[in-house]
Amino acid sequence: MLSALPFNRFRLSGRFAFFFIIFFAPSVAVIAQPLNEAKAGPSAFTAKLINIEAATNEVFRYSTTLHNGTNKQAIYELKAALPEGWVVSYKVEGSQVTSLNMDAGKSQEIAVEINASANASPKKYSIPLKAVAANDTLLLKLEAVVKGSYGVTMSTPSGRLSEEVSSGGHKDIQLEVKNSGTLALNDLDLSSQLPSGWEVRFEPTKISKLEPGKSVAVTAFLKVPDKTIAGDYAATFSLSGANANTQLAFRMFVKTSLLSGWIGILVIVLAIGSVYYLIRKYGRR
Repeated sequence: MLSALPFNRFRLSGRFAFFFIIFFAPSVAVIAQPLNEAKAGPSAFTAKLINIEAATNEVFRYSTTLHNGTNKQAIYELKAALPEGWVVSYKVEGSQVTSLNMDAGKSQEIAVEINASANASPKKYSIPLKAVAANDTLLLKLEAVVKGSYGVTMSTPSGRLSEEVSSGGHKDIQLEVKNSGTLALNDLDLSSQLPSGWEVRFEPTKISKLEPGKSVAVTAFLKVPDKTIAGDYAATFSLSGANANTQLAFRMFVKTSLLSGWIGILVIVLAIGSVYYLIRKYGRR
């Protein structure tokens, strides 16, 4: 029994070594591989998504990869066949490029950004891209689906962009918000930029949904603080949403209130009367 013990230990050690090799050896081999080892395979120009849908005033963004599968370094020039009025840009690590110097067997991620023309019709457009080297031309066919356009305008029913208001008074300004695009707008918020101390309240305070071609009437209830100096002031009303925004610059002329005017005249009269009284009383002495 005692002589068999070393032999059993040997058998256990051998099994442990066998399982260690089976389970851990592949991991060790993977770790030992160089991280920058060149990838094998033919040259290719590929994209994670080839079909993207967006509005005309949004950017079509594609994530692409260019692989040089040749056995020598190559310079690839990036080209695109775009519809009239469209613009494309290529970015590598945040920098805009038009060509790439690729080592043999290397790959490079390229961010492709395409802007449609403002008058692009809603439909699917084919966007062929090319990576052209001296002895190698790679083709990537992208698709851009234009679903419509977002747009919004804000003005007044009369088109007038100036008003008068008395110091310490109120003014109700009628505004008109219109969806000038072909897609519905959601959750439009109203805000303002006013002189210090001025206040404004909008009714409605928010536009939940605005269909294409439709308009909504908005009233801005403006309050001017007391003792505001007479003169011209600028007030800006803003409309912002996830897909569209606009601003309206308003010119406000503040005039002295009627009561303030009479008080001023009364003060002047009292001052003149006081001077006259003093002259009559002490002038002959």
